[in-house]
Amino acid sequence: MKSEIKIVGNALPHIPWENKPTGYPYVMWRCSKNPIIGWNPIPCAARIFNSAVLPYEDAFIGVFRADYRNGRPQLHLGRSRDGIKWQIEHEKMAWQNESGQPVGNSYAYDPRLVRIEEDFYITWCDDFPGASIGMGRTCDFKQFIKMENPLMPFNRNGVLFPRKINGLYVLLSRPSDSAHTPFGDIVLSYSPDLTYWGKHRLVMTRGGQGWWQGLKIGAGPTPIETTAGWLLFYHGVSFTCNGYVYSFGAALLDLDAPHKVLYRTRDYLLTPEKEYEVSGFVPNVCFPCAALCDAAGGRIAVYYGAADTYTAVAFCQLDELLAYMKANSEVF
Repeated sequence: MKSEIKIVGNALPHIPWENKPTGYPYVMWRCSKNPIIGWNPIPCAARIFNSAVLPYEDAFIGVFRADYRNGRPQLHLGRSRDGIKWQIEHEKMAWQNESGQPVGNSYAYDPRLVRIEEDFYITWCDDFPGASIGMGRTCDFKQFIKMENPLMPFNRNGVLFPRKINGLYVLLSRPSDSAHTPFGDIVLSYSPDLTYWGKHRLVMTRGGQGWWQGLKIGAGPTPIETTAGWLLFYHGVSFTCNGYVYSFGAALLDLDAPHKVLYRTRDYLLTPEKEYEVSGFVPNVCFPCAALCDAAGGRIAVYYGAADTYTAVAFCQLDELLAYMKANSEVF
């Protein structure tokens, strides 16, 4: 990969950022302030993790998974000036349907957030029935419209691309079952209107040489458009004698045919190592859900859930990451 490859987007000079520590040998490094959200962050929630953020009005806004003290998760809005210190609203997000009638749900978790043209779209794991993909939109983060569920249950990890491709919206997902799925590959679907979805394509399968992604995989943050392709961070799961381990890697997808994988990290980029990743409500989890990008500097900040308990951030530089991916790629 050549260094002239760029992120397609806007400069974000106030992106959360720390330079790579001197002598650090890997392409992704952790924020020294991790975890940025810890236990009992708001009165109703014991844990906030697996959440999504975006730049908004010279600051940052996020949709956060808040696990209540009864164990059930809901979605809460949050705001931040610097992307590190967050003010989370104490009331869950209130949804209404297209007719303006209130819409409830028994749980909602693992949101993703993306801007497409002038609106903001949220996808999450919904209860229609059992694990499925919910989808909604807002134009102002004050009124939230619940849209039709895009795909049949059971499904998880619904991630929209930030623009149409060949005139169609694109959604990544991971078809699954109703429990803690012991399998799963990444597929994509196309839609002319965000309601009717089809033209399903297999993107990536689990397995390969890397045991870290041998059990199942799932899309992470919104794909990042670069001049070389779509950069997708994704999680991979291995099954050990001590349970599941969630790590994450990255792939580069073709710009015009995103089901085609150009490069894919053979080895993980980040795996549970720190105390806040290996110890918590669910041990040994690094689960990416959002990424902020500074197109001018090629800087990327990835937000990830740690041990189903904490919110954390890791950093990487586009040119270094793509060079590493090319030199250490395994496509299958």
